[in-house]
Amino acid sequence: MVIGERKPFDEITRMLEGHKKIVVLGCGGCVTVCLTGGHDEVRVLSSQLRMARDKAGDPLEIIEKTVERQCDPEYIEEVHDIVPHIDAVLSMACGAGVQFMAERYTNTPVYPALNTTFVGGSIKEGYYVEKCQTCGECKLYYTAGICPIARCSKSLLNGPCGGSTKGACEIDPQVDCAWQLIIDRLKSLNQMDRYEDIMAVNDWRTNRDGGPRKMVREDFQR
Repeated sequence: MVIGERKPFDEITRMLEGHKKIVVLGCGGCVTVCLTGGHDEVRVLSSQLRMARDKAGDPLEIIEKTVERQCDPEYIEEVHDIVPHIDAVLSMACGAGVQFMAERYTNTPVYPALNTTFVGGSIKEGYYVEKCQTCGECKLYYTAGICPIARCSKSLLNGPCGGSTKGACEIDPQVDCAWQLIIDRLKSLNQMDRYEDIMAVNDWRTNRDGGPRKMVREDFQR
């Protein structure tokens, strides 16, 4: 899932200067799961904004709304009747959701309440780690399901480097050496023959370096 974290409160308040009526718009997708942009977070942020503006003598009218997903056109239509009557949208979605809203509602400012940080998952509630950098050319077959691009500090496709010590990364001893993890897992699966294969340089055209990416499912096109 996409992991996001809320922007500093003073940054959010600066975005909203001059606005009198807004919608704080949550997203029921990834940011709800990682506890940064769902219904509860919308309620908390809205309350903080109201109190701050009341204290400053500049009241802010806030509509609270959470949709299923902001990265899907059919769901952001749910705010179609709200947007014409407000000054701005404060989106608590990831960067994709913010952009979908901005493209749909071209005459209304759409501001991000979150910083989109990485693609990952939860170790336990409230603890999330990066697992994937969406390179577009997945190597997990060769590396026993452990991503060397996201989890090796140097993104080495053939490792380990000479700096790892006792299974720890030289960048941070609290970080496991991804290549040690890969080797250990290949051994446990009796697949060390894959380690002998030298992986070619990644085709970074499939990564963000090749420009904005898209996927088109022809079987779903109308």
